[in-house]
Amino acid sequence: MLDRPVDFDDHQIKDALADWGIHAEVLTHVPLGFGDHHWSATDTSGRRWFLTLVDLEHKPFLGGDPDTALRNLRRAMDTAAELHDAHGLGFVVAPLRATGGTTALRIGDRYALSVFPHTEGSPGDFGQELTPDQRAQVLDTLARLHGRTPPAEIRPTPPSLAGADRLAELTVDPGRIGDHGPFAEPTAELLAEHGGALRARLDEFGRRADEADASRAVPTHGEPHPGNLLWRESGPLFVDWDTVGLAVPERDLWLVTDDPDELARYAEATGHRPDPALLSLYGLRWDLQVVVEFVDWFAAPHQRGTDTEQAWRDLGVILRRLER
Repeated sequence: MLDRPVDFDDHQIKDALADWGIHAEVLTHVPLGFGDHHWSATDTSGRRWFLTLVDLEHKPFLGGDPDTALRNLRRAMDTAAELHDAHGLGFVVAPLRATGGTTALRIGDRYALSVFPHTEGSPGDFGQELTPDQRAQVLDTLARLHGRTPPAEIRPTPPSLAGADRLAELTVDPGRIGDHGPFAEPTAELLAEHGGALRARLDEFGRRADEADASRAVPTHGEPHPGNLLWRESGPLFVDWDTVGLAVPERDLWLVTDDPDELARYAEATGHRPDPALLSLYGLRWDLQVVVEFVDWFAAPHQRGTDTEQAWRDLGVILRRLER
């Protein structure tokens, strides 16, 4: 996120870092990405770490309440740690375990902290178009990930959409969003305008997800878009593993390419020929998931800021795209 959390004090992070044996002398907020909050920590010796603070109240894909979201976040972080440590996947930028063994430490009722080694590389940007060579490298890396035996802690992630029923109800009665911040009323107006088309796409997604063949389940990252890649000469590193899950390979592949010639490289490496219908299904799911998350955000107490303004613009773009 670009904005700092308004109800959080940096000293809470410094106190929590003691569980990792880290005594931070410098703590710097890093305005980066969209969804979680980040800091860089440096101790007196100059050693650095990268920190991720998760808002458990706004992680619908991990659970509908903070306790459930924390349990599933820990499963995801434990899975990433096992993929790196036990399976030898060096491209996994995995969390470090605190002295008690946890990969995600709760801070108060709302937040959880994970600590990562400081990792050098050239970060990508969401929406960036990769070169053909970069796409080939990402496909090769995904083939390695998908070929691993699923770790014990990995969470099944079927193509169903958490929050779809609530979103459908809000399209019928947008006023139920309430008035908890500057984007609540405009969001209700957007849902009133696009409600019919949105319900149709939700119904379409539900039918297609029920019919999908999910029998080939492999470890997937969930969001291997350019913004979650860190590039080195040796190839890409994958960050942000809170979406890791057991699913069909297409859950990852649709974000890389839909070009049959490029996907043939993946098929040759894995023996699995990607299904165009599943690639399309996960593309639709992505748009609907973003709508669910942004509508939930604007139905809860929120403030105007760089992040909420961007989310509001993106919500309108996606709803108009779903009309087509």
